[in-house]
Amino acid sequence: MTTTVYVPRDTTALSLGAEAIVARLERAARQRSLDLRIVRNGSRGLCWLEPLVEVETAAGRVAYGPVEPEDVDALIEAGLFEGRSDHPLALGLTEEIPYLKAQQRLTFSRIGITDPVSLEDYTALRGFEGLKKALARDARKIVDEVKISGLRGRGGAAFPTAIKWQTVHDQPPGQKFIVCNADEGDSGTFADRLIMECDPYLLIEGMAIAGLAVGATQGYVYLRSEYPNAHAIFGEAISRARAAGYLGPSLLGSGKAFELEIRLGAGAYICGEETSLLESLEGKRGLVRAKPPLPAIEGLFGRPTVVNNVLSLAAVPYILDQGGQAYADYGMGKSRGTLPLQLAGNVARGGLVELAFGVTLRELMEDFGGGTQSGRPLKAVQVGGPLGAYLPESQWDSPIDYEGFAAFGGVVGHGGVVMFDDSVDMGDQARFAMEFCSVESCGKCTPCRIGAVRGVEVIDRIRAGERATENLALLADLCDTMVDGSLCAMGGMTPFPVQSVMKHFPDDLTPRHAEGGR
Repeated sequence: MTTTVYVPRDTTALSLGAEAIVARLERAARQRSLDLRIVRNGSRGLCWLEPLVEVETAAGRVAYGPVEPEDVDALIEAGLFEGRSDHPLALGLTEEIPYLKAQQRLTFSRIGITDPVSLEDYTALRGFEGLKKALARDARKIVDEVKISGLRGRGGAAFPTAIKWQTVHDQPPGQKFIVCNADEGDSGTFADRLIMECDPYLLIEGMAIAGLAVGATQGYVYLRSEYPNAHAIFGEAISRARAAGYLGPSLLGSGKAFELEIRLGAGAYICGEETSLLESLEGKRGLVRAKPPLPAIEGLFGRPTVVNNVLSLAAVPYILDQGGQAYADYGMGKSRGTLPLQLAGNVARGGLVELAFGVTLRELMEDFGGGTQSGRPLKAVQVGGPLGAYLPESQWDSPIDYEGFAAFGGVVGHGGVVMFDDSVDMGDQARFAMEFCSVESCGKCTPCRIGAVRGVEVIDRIRAGERATENLALLADLCDTMVDGSLCAMGGMTPFPVQSVMKHFPDDLTPRHAEGGR
């Protein structure tokens, strides 16, 4: 009888000793003459339990975690290979873990279940069914299905995906491109990485469907260079998909072509902005382009181009397989479907939480996150990356949706949620926002290039007690100039965290507070 054990191969698990765990399991199996099959699956996204080791039993997969290499021998003695629960790290059936069971996983329904590069695993769980249905449809009907779903960009602007696709579809026939923005650089975000490391065929399928929808035959994934494991796994998945006919000159023998390549970025945050990304893809310095023309009309190499991020494209296979209305049945208002939220920062139970739009921040941070790791009271939360506002407790009961957050200056963005306890100095956080922009600005426009540098200087003067009242007024004017005058969201959003600190945490900018924090 074969015993099957699952040990994740994603970056989080590897960084916490997954390889050493595998080595110890194999050694123990040899010593016991046990027929052991180890599957290197993807992560379930429960980062606080990694490495999460699972054992296949008649009742289902039983989980243990977080497992350290030195725990393996004791786990085996307590009945790990039989799936018994006689150990403090035993968690019972994986699917019954409350953190996981309470989620609504559409996009991330397969992560942690499959071997990421196994086509058999992927197709056994309805993988490529969306592509097959897309191949049987007219291109416009594919776009219409995405329109019904209400899918919006899961990046910064939340632009309706179908509108972008429709624009590219309507351009004259010729070379068109699908570009996936996988330059996941926002603080506290890792959902893109989980897709590429744990369910890479999902992104391949989503990009192929996008190509069919708009008449594009070539796709590029712009991947951040800091993700070597994602690069290796996704690259292997592309090779296997091509060999099996899911990529290439004739998708599944249909006569319709779509090819896909990976291009590595070079560590520039600004290349998360779509036009700067396109410049980088063309081999140029990552400078923001003025719009118009829009990339959908003149994008990569001057050709019509769809630029979507990983989460947007990864949502597409479900929409084509189950129907746009099935996706739209989740969510609220104009925010349809689910959003993969990523809990990070000072959090007890960090990880990926996929839920329909409408959950509140408080529910997310308390019911899933379990409060702060430090045990101290929560003071602020930043949603949407380093350019998102810092939200005080008065805003934690707001449902997470695009319009609702925009009404009070919040940003949903990529779904990153970074928590801070009451020991945080929000004045330092405001300064960091300006400093971050001064380092990461492409330098093309004056409000961003110069404004961020002056912003750091003004905040330093305020905290040093130099004409604090006048400099606070100057800081407010500077923020308004950057919001209204910057060429792209880099400079236009940098003031958001600063303004939120000025509004909700003004005492943290005072000279007395600055001195006390040193």
